[in-house]
Amino acid sequence: MQESAELRIEGAAKRFGEVAALDGVSLQVARGELLTILGPSGSGKTTLLKVVAGFEKPDAGWVKIDGVEITALPPARRDIGMVFQNYALFPHLTVERNVAFPLEMRNVAKPEIVRRVAEALALVELAGYEQRLPRQLSGGQQQRVALARAIVFNPRLLLLDEPFGALDRKLRETMQLEVRRLQRRLGLTTIFITHDQEEALVLSDRVAVMNKGTIQQIATTTEIYERPANDFVADFVGESNIFHGTMSAPGEVTLEGGRTLKVRSDKSAGAKVGVLMRPERFDTGGANLFTGDVIESVYLGTSFKLRLACAGGLELLVRQPARGPLPATGARIEVGIDPKAIHVF
Repeated sequence: MQESAELRIEGAAKRFGEVAALDGVSLQVARGELLTILGPSGSGKTTLLKVVAGFEKPDAGWVKIDGVEITALPPARRDIGMVFQNYALFPHLTVERNVAFPLEMRNVAKPEIVRRVAEALALVELAGYEQRLPRQLSGGQQQRVALARAIVFNPRLLLLDEPFGALDRKLRETMQLEVRRLQRRLGLTTIFITHDQEEALVLSDRVAVMNKGTIQQIATTTEIYERPANDFVADFVGESNIFHGTMSAPGEVTLEGGRTLKVRSDKSAGAKVGVLMRPERFDTGGANLFTGDVIESVYLGTSFKLRLACAGGLELLVRQPARGPLPATGARIEVGIDPKAIHVF
């Protein structure tokens, strides 16, 4: 198995007419790291992947693998494995022939092809399926074949473009864990594209959140969720209560509606700030208490999701453990949040 690679992208820009699909994107992916690029449709994430793969040439910037620039190299010479959402399998070829295809294109000797195909199919738990055609497989099995084909030639880099988009939720969750297990076992540098925030949090070593052709934040999954850099990241990753206000004193924020919150922040008085409170961080006590009327209540099995109308026009989304009956619409309840559970940005 050849060693996985370090990837660097610097100042990548790409326009399609008036639209800036990439607006000077720079990032670095370490050897063996799984980086997820997360963003809404049209954020530029797939264009970035195509620039790395060689399917799009950037208008500016460069791409390097292990310090060697590959910006002008054709896709076939980049040694990169790719898995697409639609699998892109050859319908008339067996599983074995589909997986063997990249090796045949590289003129690998027949005995070596047989050995490597068997190895790749065993890795994705499809030994025994060699002679089946794609149409004889389930969606999850087809995705595993696509994965085996992407790793069979020992690529230096693996690119996955929304690979589980066509799968149902349960199968999708199974495949996420399988890809993570396989990626760790092979130590393969991997970029995973998704618009699914939960998928990004499950899979990644780090997450890069994109919007309008730029990277808004690159950080570990914990940091992205707990300490988002701005409104967009806070709102896009997970459920959130986002408010704006001013630091009225050290450790104190006055929201636009007049409500004052105790917070943990070193920002100076007078600074304009955003405030993030995650729904699951509310409890029954704490330094910041809110009393509100339930305007929406949903039972989610292990928790209740409540929308509360509080004084001063403040509306809160709260998650509580599902103990006792679901609070009825119109019920008045009190919740609190600790200063250290409030993120100020």
